[in-house]
Amino acid sequence: MSQENFTADPQDVQANKVMAILAYFGILVLVPLFAAKESPFARFHANQGLILCIIWFVILLASMVLTFVSPFFGIISLLNIVILVFAIIGIINAAKGEMKELPLVGKFRIIK
Repeated sequence: MSQENFTADPQDVQANKVMAILAYFGILVLVPLFAAKESPFARFHANQGLILCIIWFVILLASMVLTFVSPFFGIISLLNIVILVFAIIGIINAAKGEMKELPLVGKFRIIK
């Protein structure tokens, strides 16, 4: 499985690095979606952050439904850790000015 890297305009990266980092903090993904919608760099990271946020929300709903079934607790905890690790990878990539796809979720596009 290969990760794809995209090139970003250095001026776009410099101007929107904070917006790209915010995309990985849950609901704060809305900030770059609305404040930096013209930036390809911020949109790339907002797309990945939005996918992580949606997956986390689904995991949250599943944990509420399965709260009384103890075997699922370990799986849900593991999934939360995976989402956290992906978010940290995304933050690091955004801080470095890279447009690198996250493992597993990077291929999906919600935001064009």
